[in-house]
Amino acid sequence: MLESMFNPRRLEKGPWKMFFIGILYASLSLLLAKWFFAKDAVLSGYSGIIVVTFCVMFTIPFMYFIIREEEAEDEEVFGLLSVWKIHKDAIYAFLWLFLGFIIAFSFWFIILHDSTLFNAQIETYCMINSPGSIDSCVDKYDISKSTGAATQGLRFLSIIENNVYVMIFTLIFSLIFGAGAIFILAWNASVISAAISIFSGQRISEIPIGIARYMIHGFPEIAAYFITALAGGIFGVGIIRNGIRSKRFLHVIENTAILLFIALLVLVLAALIEVYLTPILF
Repeated sequence: MLESMFNPRRLEKGPWKMFFIGILYASLSLLLAKWFFAKDAVLSGYSGIIVVTFCVMFTIPFMYFIIREEEAEDEEVFGLLSVWKIHKDAIYAFLWLFLGFIIAFSFWFIILHDSTLFNAQIETYCMINSPGSIDSCVDKYDISKSTGAATQGLRFLSIIENNVYVMIFTLIFSLIFGAGAIFILAWNASVISAAISIFSGQRISEIPIGIARYMIHGFPEIAAYFITALAGGIFGVGIIRNGIRSKRFLHVIENTAILLFIALLVLVLAALIEVYLTPILF
């Protein structure tokens, strides 16, 4: 019913509208997981994954529409600047959706005051930021103090390793199922939101500071994942429409390689910001 109420075509002239869609869908995902699975002896232990699953289910119609529209234009794209000009609105829409997820997840995590809703996300963040003491980090839920367990160099390598893994995962998903990239969006939004909620000390008034603290590196990081998804879409559509014997095959490979290289550079930049710049500012 929701996909009928909110027409994806309305987004063509305003990517920022995805911000409100993100807030709505993330809120519904958390509340449904809370109402229907919080008291289940088995499924309550997987609440973090259930929340992301609901979010993916709600967003797939929008993601499918955007990916389909972008894929239709890929065949006429030549050069890096042309790629950006044609696809920038889609990337902006994804980033607005991501920000909507962040705000809604952070708000409801504090309001509901139920850490089980983000159990998998908190453990994941601890694994990245405190690889030497995951258990104690999870027990305390104090992400802001977890950096002392590892040197900056070890933390930087851990973040790069995780980000490259997610980048590869995004590429594979975009090749197999274009809309599958929404899982990466929802999962990363939920992980960052858990960190923001803890950093803000469970106070709603501190959420903007928490968002600023994590979005400094969060936006370039998620943008890199969407660039990767776009590269996978260009490659997949180019192969299907033109075949490997077409004169455009090398052009498709070139565009894909350029986009993946840019995505990798952006991921490294995001990791440098997270490890070396963010602690100075916050």
